[in-house]
Amino acid sequence: MQSEAQALPALTVRVLDETWTKAWDAWVAGHPDATFFHRAGWKRVIEASFRHRCHFLLAEAEGQIRGILPLVHVRSHLFGNALVSTSFCVYGGPVAADEPAERALDAAALDLARSLNVDHLEYRLRTRPQKASWRDEWACNADLYATFRKEMDPDPEKNLLAIPRKQRAVIRKGIKNNLQARTETDLDRFFPVYAQSRRDLGTPIFPKRLFENLMAEFGSACEIVTVFQENEPVATLMTFYFRDEVLPYYGAGTAAARTCAAYDFMYWDVMRRACEQGYRIFDFGRSKRDTGAWAFKKHWGFDPEPLHYQYRLLRRQSVPDVNPSNPKYQLLISLWKHLPIPLANAIGPAFSRSLG
Repeated sequence: MQSEAQALPALTVRVLDETWTKAWDAWVAGHPDATFFHRAGWKRVIEASFRHRCHFLLAEAEGQIRGILPLVHVRSHLFGNALVSTSFCVYGGPVAADEPAERALDAAALDLARSLNVDHLEYRLRTRPQKASWRDEWACNADLYATFRKEMDPDPEKNLLAIPRKQRAVIRKGIKNNLQARTETDLDRFFPVYAQSRRDLGTPIFPKRLFENLMAEFGSACEIVTVFQENEPVATLMTFYFRDEVLPYYGAGTAAARTCAAYDFMYWDVMRRACEQGYRIFDFGRSKRDTGAWAFKKHWGFDPEPLHYQYRLLRRQSVPDVNPSNPKYQLLISLWKHLPIPLANAIGPAFSRSLG
């Protein structure tokens, strides 16, 4: 009698092409472990924006997808050579219907990593894997980053009351300051505020074409909101929408944003409108432990959920530490903060493409 494993149709792992794109996105939309960052459109966005080669793998049997794994090859003289799922995104890693499909994707990813001679293979998993025990020997960095997610009530007022009192008072301050939030259809106000904010943080700017490509690729699932004080833009935010989730992702503000509570007002406005439109999960995104962003999200009443990033080390001995808190980058960050904005905008994209 055949075993259950023998009775399963044979699996084939192939690279995503246009003939599979529709099926890929339908599969992502229907799998509870898949995220916005597993969508097929990221392949086009990353390749067009950063010129990195993407290898989006799918496991299929008899024409039916059984698992997916979006991989990006990021090669940098400064930060090393890696195969990442998914680069420039906070979540990633294989998503599969069953163990054979996940094992097949892992094997194909390792073969690809070795053929590309990368230093490591990285999976940006949102939660601890429950069944992939064969990856137990992989390095894991669950202490560095956490995500902050919370279920929203359909009633905006109940959501406001669920925010701790001190933070709620800051939101009300923004409301009293007569701040106005407007949805935008272009980057005319978003990008200058974003560019100024990144320079002030000492971080190289992503190219404008990234945001153009995101808006073109994801359409209504990608929204820009800008907050105005007396008709002057003081804060701006690019937000993603996926299933019943809202994910504020690229946020920025001017020097005036903090004094007028524009950040707080902006995130509240996105939360308020999202719950009114039927979204149920507010995903505040990734922050590094013990940073200002981490504290800001906790002040909103969100609890940190450790991100289980797994690494298969191939040509390096330790987990990469490419983040602004690393002491070896402090001099570069300090110098970057003093660059003229036009110069930072001109040379920033050459650096930021390596920060995947």
